[in-house]
Amino acid sequence: MKALFKALDDPIRREILEMLKEKDLTAGEIAAAFDISKPSISYHLNLLKQADLVIAIKRGQYVHYSLNTSVFEGLINWLLKFKD
Repeated sequence: MKALFKALDDPIRREILEMLKEKDLTAGEIAAAFDISKPSISYHLNLLKQADLVIAIKRGQYVHYSLNTSVFEGLINWLLKFKD
């Protein structure tokens, strides 16, 4: 749970998640949307992977990223326990 909240704590990582909500993207496509270095994007993507928020699949020379929606569902279900 700690890795999950650490991953969600950064605005760049949250923006990456918003982008992946629309469609799967390669690391290069994600990097092109930001004005930061590619190693910095790799760092953010790695934290998202460690938190299981994204799934990375290598296809040829590219790594494609997609949301791992099951983690979000689990988080929402856990948070809803505090509703009442």
